[in-house]
Amino acid sequence: MTSPEVIGNWTYWPELLERPVPRYTSYPTAAEFVEESFEDRQAAALRALRGTVSLYLHIPYCREICWYCGCNTGAANKTQRLTAYLEALHHEIELVGRHLHPSVKVTRIAFGGGSPNAIKPTDFVRLVDRLTLNFRLEKPVLSIELDPRTLEPGWFMAIRGIGVIKASLGVQTLDPRVQAAIGRVQPRDDIERAVEGLRKGGVDSINFDLMYGLPFQTDEILRDTLDQSVAMGADRIALFGYAHVPHMIPRQQRIDASELPGQRDRFRMAAEGHARLVAAGYQAVGFDHFALPDDDLALAARAGTLRRNFQGFTEDQSPVLIGLGASSISEFPDLFVQTEKNAGRYRMLIGADQLAGRKGVVRTAEDRRRGQIITDLLCRGMADVPADLIATNRDRLEPFIARGLVRIDGGVLTLEPGNEPYARSIAAVFDAWRSGARKFSSAV
Repeated sequence: MTSPEVIGNWTYWPELLERPVPRYTSYPTAAEFVEESFEDRQAAALRALRGTVSLYLHIPYCREICWYCGCNTGAANKTQRLTAYLEALHHEIELVGRHLHPSVKVTRIAFGGGSPNAIKPTDFVRLVDRLTLNFRLEKPVLSIELDPRTLEPGWFMAIRGIGVIKASLGVQTLDPRVQAAIGRVQPRDDIERAVEGLRKGGVDSINFDLMYGLPFQTDEILRDTLDQSVAMGADRIALFGYAHVPHMIPRQQRIDASELPGQRDRFRMAAEGHARLVAAGYQAVGFDHFALPDDDLALAARAGTLRRNFQGFTEDQSPVLIGLGASSISEFPDLFVQTEKNAGRYRMLIGADQLAGRKGVVRTAEDRRRGQIITDLLCRGMADVPADLIATNRDRLEPFIARGLVRIDGGVLTLEPGNEPYARSIAAVFDAWRSGARKFSSAV
């Protein structure tokens, strides 16, 4: 074994990062979803619910389409298209609400996309009104994803009136040349105006989505973006590695792949970004998330209650997430269901009074067992692993053990401090669904 290179506070073992791995926002992952009608199973799962649940509403439209983006979104360039989609979403809210037992209460509501602010703020208020009429809301925590480039003043009034307290801004980078290379030009003034408006609107937790591994991006450029983000008062920062997969996401073909940083450069950016944000007073949450110490996400991480769902790391403790809107995913204890992705077909199904679940997977007891291990490794850095899984996966664990990345004490597998970049690769050891045919993003 050759001597490893130390970059920042992390040790670089490129051979352990060669194989792309899932982000594990679910287990089984969405790559394992099968295409068939899940309407009956979706209806049964909704009827069986009791207690608290969370909602996620998807707006699959943006005013401007960024070249790097892998989200299910389209151009919001036709008023009729948006109007028809919102009509279907209102109807789906009614359909789902009819299936729920009176004991079901909603404690969190998240709006994502696309960009929810592709619609008018008045339409947003109407959506919340529809939710209020069809679900039993119990002082829910409301959060929303926003595009700073198209955030009109009316949105700040709507956000205050509705009581949204968490918001996420798509920033990615603050360097003009890198912005132009990924098709997302937005001056710092746009971000500052958004932050100021959201603070005045009562939002107490603002997240900046940032990226490393972008074309023309250097260490200095990344440092400058991080420093500016800290100076603008972001409560949370998500520092994602850009995944260049133009064979899967055609719009990425517009990005010059010859200008992308290599694997070692990506590792260095992630390592130095991690160190810089921690030095600035943020608590590292998992591998690529950061939060100020008094933010709910950091509090959950310290309390050991951090979780993963389709929105990533979360402090949300509800075991059920109901997805509404095209391509949204619902998470039940024994079932994952994804709504029809095509907005036109989604409207047709909902218009025919049908639940629109058209992909998914039934979770077996073994899936749940392995999923808990994967979640615990990513969220707590340790997991109780039954003896049979340690024995059958010992050979795959050995490279990580030999390099001091993990240790096994009894039945507890622990990720050693400072080895966060390898968490997903280690978690993948327990993924029984994984095969070489699947395409995932780089581990770092």
